[in-house]
Amino acid sequence: MNILFVCTGNTCRSPMAEGYLKDLNLKDVFVRSRGLSVYPSKASDNSVTAMKNVGIDISAHTSKQITNADVLWADKIFCMSTGHKQILEQVAENKVFVLGDGISDPYGLDLSIYENCRDEIFRAIDKEIADFFIKPMEEKHIDSVVLLEKECFSSPWSKQTLSDAMKANTKFFVFEKKGTVMGYIGISCVLDEGYVTNVAVFPRYRKKGVATSLVNRVLKLKDEIGLSFVSLEVRKSNQNAISLYEKLGFKEEGIRKNFYSFPLEDAIIMTKRF
Repeated sequence: MNILFVCTGNTCRSPMAEGYLKDLNLKDVFVRSRGLSVYPSKASDNSVTAMKNVGIDISAHTSKQITNADVLWADKIFCMSTGHKQILEQVAENKVFVLGDGISDPYGLDLSIYENCRDEIFRAIDKEIADFFIKPMEEKHIDSVVLLEKECFSSPWSKQTLSDAMKANTKFFVFEKKGTVMGYIGISCVLDEGYVTNVAVFPRYRKKGVATSLVNRVLKLKDEIGLSFVSLEVRKSNQNAISLYEKLGFKEEGIRKNFYSFPLEDAIIMTKRF
């Protein structure tokens, strides 16, 4: 996939976006950044410093004017404002998107504003490319998942249980970014039925779209292996998880009394039927 980031002068926002996505080193993802109105120059000093502070070097960047060749090259074009989008839609209507909710221009402001801008760009990119972070769980991931289980559940699965389940009919996926496991999901598939075993995300990575991406991954099994439904249990008190599942199309289909222990609690059965 070819991804093009576009801002006004190609000295602040789009170079930071380009530098971050390149640093993720995703397979088969190629990145450029360009500007709509460019005076050739290096990336702004505060952009370079903001990125250096998180270990990414964009000091060699030189601003470039967008060309028709860039538009043709790109599969997706992410710009920083609706104004940019309106201009670009005249030549590339179906592949132009605003990054996040729009990224305000930090040009000429102090470093803290650039760092806030950088973080906003990172979050927006993570959301857009979440699928690239999800992969089938391998033996090398199990130790991290064991720690995740212990941190999230009162009755965690052991390393042996996870390993045995991997060899049976349970499919596991991890959300892994730059070698760090942030969350995982398991689903037991029997004929055309899918039963989610666990969904877990390390607390420090919650509210970043990780759980949503993981659940969406198992929902894709509808087309991949012909599932007719996906079902799961959730603690009755876990309103955040319930809200997430509802947004993804799950419906309440029953109650399992005293299903959970430590503390004892009912489980709500939620199912998405295809």
